[in-house]
Amino acid sequence: MKSLIFLIFLFPLLISCESKMDFHHNKIIAHRGAWKEFNFPQNSLASLERAVELGCEGSEFDVWMTADSVLVVNHDADFEGMVIEESTYAELLTIKHKNGEKISTVEEYLKKGMEQRSTKLIFEIKPSKISTERSEFIAEQSVKTVQRLGAEKWVDYITFSYEGGLRAIALDPSANVAYLGGDKSPAALHEAGFFGFDYNIKLLRQKPEWIKEAQNLGLTVNAWTVNKKADMQWLLDQNVDFITTDEPEMLFKLINE
Repeated sequence: MKSLIFLIFLFPLLISCESKMDFHHNKIIAHRGAWKEFNFPQNSLASLERAVELGCEGSEFDVWMTADSVLVVNHDADFEGMVIEESTYAELLTIKHKNGEKISTVEEYLKKGMEQRSTKLIFEIKPSKISTERSEFIAEQSVKTVQRLGAEKWVDYITFSYEGGLRAIALDPSANVAYLGGDKSPAALHEAGFFGFDYNIKLLRQKPEWIKEAQNLGLTVNAWTVNKKADMQWLLDQNVDFITTDEPEMLFKLINE
């Protein structure tokens, strides 16, 4: 009886410990993972692991859908010359990253990312080159995969597809979805239900007032791809939420100076 009482008392504590997250809050988003210093393939599991090892707040990765509707992780529309949207997953497996890794499915990538609880997974839903409808379908399948794996706490979404972003928000209103396109004002994004924007550093240099406008609306501000120290410092001075960079080590050094 005492053992049963002990287990009843202990069980909530175990659940609490298991579910506890301790994500970093240092603004640093590793673009396609932290790949540059050790020449890892971009969007590889190795670059994700390095971003986690560094202690980045987030590690960004890019998602396409194959011809047979498998979500895979790769930045470009092609994987080593093979067009992803025109190829089956089996065909993509005939090619490997330079470090020997195969192209990761989203499920494999998320499961790897969920082994840790300190670095967010910044899930970029790539727009389909085939149609807007397919972009929306990719967004739908992306959100459903995250939900099926229980990865919601790890994942923030970004996308150049406005329609895809709206679809993701509709499927999971609690999800953090930021827009990348640069053609929407903070007010328009706020009205549409976006979490924030993630705009090119050149655009934000031209329209710095959008940073303050977004902050006043409660939107998050991110900039890509920020690889110059002067741009990093300028964004830090603006107190933006995130900075996406190919040079996370440089940004860590600047923040810690």
